[in-house]
Amino acid sequence: MAVRLSIRRTLLLAGTLAVIAYPASAQQQPAPAPGAAPAAGATPTPPPSWAQGRPTTEGAMKLAPVAPPPIPTAPDKLAEIAGKLKVPKGFSIELYASGVPNARSMRQGDKGTVFVGARLQDKVHALVDKGGKREVKVVASGLHRPNGLAFKDGTLYIAELSKVSKIEKVEDNLDSPAKMTTVYDNLPKDEPHGWKFIAIGPDNKLYIPIGAPCNICEPSDQHAQIRRVNLDGSGMEVIAKGVRNTVGFDWHPVSKELYFTDNGRDWVAEDIPEDELNRVTKAGQHFGFPHCHQGDFLDPEFGWGKTCEGTEKPVMKAGPHSAALGMRFYTGDKFPAKYKNAIFMARHGSWNRSKKVGGDIVAVFLNKDGSVKSSEAFVSGFLGADNNYIGRPVDVLFAKDGSMLISDDFNGAVWRVSYGNQKQAGVK
Repeated sequence: MAVRLSIRRTLLLAGTLAVIAYPASAQQQPAPAPGAAPAAGATPTPPPSWAQGRPTTEGAMKLAPVAPPPIPTAPDKLAEIAGKLKVPKGFSIELYASGVPNARSMRQGDKGTVFVGARLQDKVHALVDKGGKREVKVVASGLHRPNGLAFKDGTLYIAELSKVSKIEKVEDNLDSPAKMTTVYDNLPKDEPHGWKFIAIGPDNKLYIPIGAPCNICEPSDQHAQIRRVNLDGSGMEVIAKGVRNTVGFDWHPVSKELYFTDNGRDWVAEDIPEDELNRVTKAGQHFGFPHCHQGDFLDPEFGWGKTCEGTEKPVMKAGPHSAALGMRFYTGDKFPAKYKNAIFMARHGSWNRSKKVGGDIVAVFLNKDGSVKSSEAFVSGFLGADNNYIGRPVDVLFAKDGSMLISDDFNGAVWRVSYGNQKQAGVK
């Protein structure tokens, strides 16, 4: 089922966040003028990874990743943005925390601390309620793309580009956390699609995706897959292949099957291929990349002599270039009953499309057999009528108080959605 409000993954310029030495191949770079030739005797500069395969047509050459503001958006501006966001009747959306640079993946600790990772920053932040105010603390710094987070039994797991580390008893020592120790580092070091979303499954194993190091290519046997390891890093197993770039997954609360989002390739056309919502029903399944996209579209380059037979079809097409990222199943009891066991999926918003799509949270309702029954917009308004973003949702997290938190890397903020008359502490 196609959702026609979409998003695309970010490969953004960090602006003034110069604390990280950014490999140019993975970030936004000025596009050369169409038809421009290198100086005599000069070696042509290869295009950045996001531009691989881009047509030289005038329309395509105008498209590039959306750069966020250089610093987090001020609270007074965020208040204006909140008034433009739309939620279903009975729900409300408000600012939960500001001043969280490049807010990406989120996890909540046993004591209520909300941890927030980053892709363009070198820090992991903790959001703490104190005296009616929400404080933003740094719990780890000097990291390389600490996008992915997981939490289990007091231990925070942090995924950087090429390793996963942990901080034990982190909530007991937020002002002076224990030293990070490496859990697993047998990972490629490619920058394109190298940032990671991680999670601990119902089998008590750590799931780690490895994206394709390209827009489109034949990946090595170390790429385009989802792995799982024991919490000490041992026992690695590849559980899904042909996965271009997943930045969000969760397990069905009843069947315990893994569902994940996947971002489709760029530069085939504005409306194809679509991003995907997939389901793993057994270890080792192949989800198509690079020869088959969205379950039914053969790649114009790598699809020659191939078919889509034998590859897993998505349970839902999530929109062309929509950048479907974080997703969670709702298992609480604070939302209306219709949302029980539904998927909430953050679509970051497209950039390589003339008319952008996405910038929303989509609710996906499932049948008893795990297939998709229907979907609908749950939070919208991050993409304005003028085709510009006022925010870009990345991840969703259901907090212990029953509310939904939404990270926004464009504004460096976290939003809170609640139903009825739930109150929250003040924002600092």
